[in-house]
Amino acid sequence: MKAIDTTAFVQPRLLFLLTLAYRKPMKNIVLPILFLTFLACTGPKRALVRTMDAAMASEGFEHHFTGLFILDAQTRDTLYDLNSAKYFTPASNTKIFTLYTALKALPNQIPALVYLEKNDTLHFQGTGDPSFLHPYLKDSTGLQFLRAHQNLVFHPHNFQDDRFGPGWSWDDYHWYYSPERNAFPMYGNVTMITNGEGLQVQPVYFKDSVMGMRYPVNRNETENVFYFDPSRKDTLEVPFKTGPATTRALLETLLDQSVGMGTAFPEGEKKTLYGIAADSLYKRLMVESDNFIAEQLLFLAAHVWKDTLNSTLARDHMLQTYLPQLPQQPRWVDGSGLSRYNLFTPQSMVYVLDQLLEEVPKERLYALFPVGGASGTLKEWYGDGDTPYIHAKSGSLGNNYCLSGYLETASGKTLIFSFMNNHFRIPSLDVKMRMQTLFEYLRDNY
Repeated sequence: MKAIDTTAFVQPRLLFLLTLAYRKPMKNIVLPILFLTFLACTGPKRALVRTMDAAMASEGFEHHFTGLFILDAQTRDTLYDLNSAKYFTPASNTKIFTLYTALKALPNQIPALVYLEKNDTLHFQGTGDPSFLHPYLKDSTGLQFLRAHQNLVFHPHNFQDDRFGPGWSWDDYHWYYSPERNAFPMYGNVTMITNGEGLQVQPVYFKDSVMGMRYPVNRNETENVFYFDPSRKDTLEVPFKTGPATTRALLETLLDQSVGMGTAFPEGEKKTLYGIAADSLYKRLMVESDNFIAEQLLFLAAHVWKDTLNSTLARDHMLQTYLPQLPQQPRWVDGSGLSRYNLFTPQSMVYVLDQLLEEVPKERLYALFPVGGASGTLKEWYGDGDTPYIHAKSGSLGNNYCLSGYLETASGKTLIFSFMNNHFRIPSLDVKMRMQTLFEYLRDNY
């Protein structure tokens, strides 16, 4: 790194700390200002570290648990380290590990289903592919394939997992972000209800199960009975209860023919039908933070590696085969980060982000992440006009906010970071504002 006139850091640091203290009494700013006089005589990296230390010790970070790890991708230099080896609840930062798993396991086209033709009958089973008539992805590869056959037998018993992940909130069952998991997803495992020119319901199989009334929940907990306020003008997205019988009924409605239910898959070499481009799933996973796709990607990985749809098999294989050198082994229990059982460290997040940057062309990788100020979950944050500088995955649960990804500095350097905040009682807006000020300082001064 070229030598830099350290006096050039004084003015930006002063503005930086004044910004962080925007809600503080003036007396609380005196120490940081005096501190900057000393920093002017230090090297640029030490100046950066001391400025970051002062910021992290300021009001707004002192009452909750914070971890931050920043790595220079080119020099391999650790720029900043605060609690980076400690475990945090990552929320949707978990999807970074899910993305890396999918990239390791899956081909460029997603395995849509597996099948075997025996006599005049097509036997088929799911791979966990979430794209079958998904309301946003709208893939019909599997549907067109099944329509070309007359005698169909569905085999559901390769799914060896639970409909919900460990530690998920039980009362989220009727919210759009918590669909059930299964072997043969259809329609994203959600019912879309719209009050336009008459009641529109997709899949139509559930139309007679929609009650036009206001109700505290959107669906009964134990059955597919839905509630929709007739005064609503927007679309309501409600998970439906899955199961082999429901999948069979949905298929029969779509195909207008009976579908048999198999037990043991017949002997013979299974064939695979390939469907949607994998990056279509990965982009929605990361940019829209799609929990359902995250969960199903682990089943797809388990299908490829173990021929059994069990997400634990996929996670264990990933950690043992591709990530044995993680700085700290995580507690990793789902694909989406909905569970508070998940525990990851900032160091381990940066390790995987670094692997991604090494193995995936930057243009492709950045296209899969939300862009600060421009797209997805970061559309309203970390922007810089026409020059985006943050490509990162956010993660939010009650009282927790994390952000991990890549920062491009004004001098052309790439920084890999993981910034985790757990157990705060202040509004998340305040946490994000302070994080944004830190990111802007790094962008402009490194």
